[in-house]
Amino acid sequence: MDSPLRSNGSATRQALPTQSMRTPGRSRVAGRIDRVLSTAIGGERAAVLNVPVGDLLAEPLVAARIISAALNRPGVGVMGHLMLQELLRRSKLYDDLVNSLASPDPGVRAAAARVCAAARLNESLLWITDMLQDPDPGVRENAVRALAHLGGSNAVEALLAAGDSIPLYRLAIALSRATSDMDIELLMRQPKSERVALATVLAAGLKRDTLRVSPLLGIAHDRRWPKQVRVAAAKALAMIADRSASDALGRLAETEPDPAVKRAADRAHRRLVRRVMPGRPK
Repeated sequence: MDSPLRSNGSATRQALPTQSMRTPGRSRVAGRIDRVLSTAIGGERAAVLNVPVGDLLAEPLVAARIISAALNRPGVGVMGHLMLQELLRRSKLYDDLVNSLASPDPGVRAAAARVCAAARLNESLLWITDMLQDPDPGVRENAVRALAHLGGSNAVEALLAAGDSIPLYRLAIALSRATSDMDIELLMRQPKSERVALATVLAAGLKRDTLRVSPLLGIAHDRRWPKQVRVAAAKALAMIADRSASDALGRLAETEPDPAVKRAADRAHRRLVRRVMPGRPK
């Protein structure tokens, strides 16, 4: 049977041979990636990363961590992102990375998703979105992680579209990483389903943004919201652990007629008191 082909818009190549993911660890290849990335992002346009794509994908967690760290350095910004993409194209790695998303080996597909996301290769987003339906559970999990890393409205839409097939806790974690403050605010105001509302409220808690305290308190107190969403809002407030939520949570715990919401509010209030007001009587 012919080897699968992949088109990324600029070239069509055979998918890479199969291989498996290795456990993370510092290696000679990792050191070379780190050095060349620093040089390229620093402005050296002649830098070339002489690492076979197979070696890069053999240590995807290490490679992704090094790439992410390089792009997240102070002052790197958009120009550093462009310099990285130029480096990958100059090193003949860009197309190979995207083409690897079509490898017959699930380990290679998963590895490529992680590295493409770390390098913020926007061209990979559609392919990684398709991987949310991959028959291999490891590939699906890495696709969720990759979309969370890529972030942006398209990644958020992809996660929500596949939301029923993603465990709730994983969806909440992914949304907390993929959403901007504007995204999370809009999703909290206009969720497309109860499950999306649950994931979004929990994501707001995971972001630990004190600006979300007021809308979360509104959800927790508003009996028009489904019970489970109100319970999730109380949990999210406990995660944020902002002092300003204490009195409102205490009142909810005292006056709420629904036992599940009352219990969640009481637990959140007690946890908040322990974390931010340790001297106050329990």
